[in-house]
Amino acid sequence: MANLTIIDSGICNLGSISRSFERAGAKTSAATTPEQVAQADRLVLPGVGSFPAGMKALSEKGLVEAIRAHASSGKPLLGVCLGMQLLFETGEEYGQSHGLGLIPGRVRELRAGNSPLPHMGWNQIKSKPGNPLFEGLASEAYFYFVHSFVCEPVNADHVIGETEYGERFCSAV
Repeated sequence: MANLTIIDSGICNLGSISRSFERAGAKTSAATTPEQVAQADRLVLPGVGSFPAGMKALSEKGLVEAIRAHASSGKPLLGVCLGMQLLFETGEEYGQSHGLGLIPGRVRELRAGNSPLPHMGWNQIKSKPGNPLFEGLASEAYFYFVHSFVCEPVNADHVIGETEYGERFCSAV
């Protein structure tokens, strides 16, 4: 499997995500500087916490432009949890905040109806067939969720996975 560089923003689950990729056969390293991000072939942006705190952590480490440059180069970039949300233009958690702006759209509160927030526990992602991200997995594989906000891309073609919890929402782009 490939070498992955995982961004260590200081507010991420670096140990957990590194072990997960290593268990799947990947070799991982952490990036804390723009130079390390620039050298990455494959980049993972994890994160836990709020949208504004995530962007603040990336900004304080000078990583925002390096991540944007990596994405515009066409190299693979995977956002996980808060990391996926930060790929979007704006987030509405604690007011409106600017994201990385790599995917047109916003991050808004999950409309869970009578279900409790946060959405926490195992749930299925119904994936679009043929996407390499889900290769080797069942079309409705289970993943663990802990979130109260969801991504809403402008272009529905960007959605490669959806989940139901009070509403159908984008769970993978």
